[in-house]
Amino acid sequence: MLLPDLANKIVSEVRKLLDEDIIVVDNSGMIMASTDPSRIGHFHEGAYIVSQQKEKLVIASEDEKTMEGVKAGINLPIFFNQDVVGVIGITGAPEKVSPYGELLKKMTELLIQESYLSERVEWQYRAIETFVFDWIQQREWNKTFLDRSSLLGIDLTIGRQAALAHIEDNRNLDRHIWQTILSWNEDFMDDLIVRWGNDRILFLMGTKKSESKRRLRARLDSFKKMMSSKFNMTVSIGIGQKVPPHLLKKSYDQAERALKVARRNKGISFDDELTLEMLFDDIRTETKKEFIDRTITELMKDQELIQTIRALFQHNLSLKKTADRLHIHINTLHYRLKKIEEISGLNPRGINDLVTLYLALIFLDEHTNK
Repeated sequence: MLLPDLANKIVSEVRKLLDEDIIVVDNSGMIMASTDPSRIGHFHEGAYIVSQQKEKLVIASEDEKTMEGVKAGINLPIFFNQDVVGVIGITGAPEKVSPYGELLKKMTELLIQESYLSERVEWQYRAIETFVFDWIQQREWNKTFLDRSSLLGIDLTIGRQAALAHIEDNRNLDRHIWQTILSWNEDFMDDLIVRWGNDRILFLMGTKKSESKRRLRARLDSFKKMMSSKFNMTVSIGIGQKVPPHLLKKSYDQAERALKVARRNKGISFDDELTLEMLFDDIRTETKKEFIDRTITELMKDQELIQTIRALFQHNLSLKKTADRLHIHINTLHYRLKKIEEISGLNPRGINDLVTLYLALIFLDEHTNK
């Protein structure tokens, strides 16, 4: 079936080559798309005859008086899988536009074929995405689930390692970008890559062939660089641990946890390298918010002080490096640290208060991202 969106695309593409008016008509004779918008939705008797007889029809000027909705020109059947799916017409003197007829017909049929193949590929991607979502949520594998995996060609016998990538630039992954991503991974046939919302990509690495952490990091780092160089996109990636296929949710949850850490420095984080961060997911959101309120709420009114304490942590408490980073004198840094203590009651030079400030900033960043 020829749909209006595709009909409009055909008119748009053909108009790049021809100046004449063009129409695309369905099998009932209704004009679906036209370079002349006033003709859309009107009945075209000539096109209806073409769809029934499956042959080209030349319409002369005198035919305009006896046939409904027609103009002089040529109308040709559009075939797909040996069936007529519509009619394309060129308006103009028949002797002038007829030479373009077969070229126009072939071009239109190629566009329909391309659209059909793209839709099939898109359907398969969507089917795999839905399957992976169910895989992560499914506790038991029933026959229907196993049949779907077989239909989609997904191997449920090999171990998996989840990696979750986040696009930091709030940009959608269009078809061109997605095709590039899939081409990047062609050498790893056991891997699955699916879109995970508008700004995330989920990798399910097949572990049939053992891959060291160093090599996996290098591979995903090359992915980050590719996304940056080709699309100017910044990517952060969290990686779970290798698990048997029926424990995929465990690896996915680990990847999601690692991603929170990776996003702080726009890098790559492995879950098995996390320590303190492992505790954060077990703390309720309400508790984290109350912790922020009790510790740094007043500090948040002065972003210069928040920036100072951040820089201190980023440079491992080195006063010299922190002052250099902030482009201030060391005495100015001492003044700011004193001011932080006065406002918050937390001394950045004391270990307990220092940990408190560190946790408060982490919870603040997490809350801000959400």
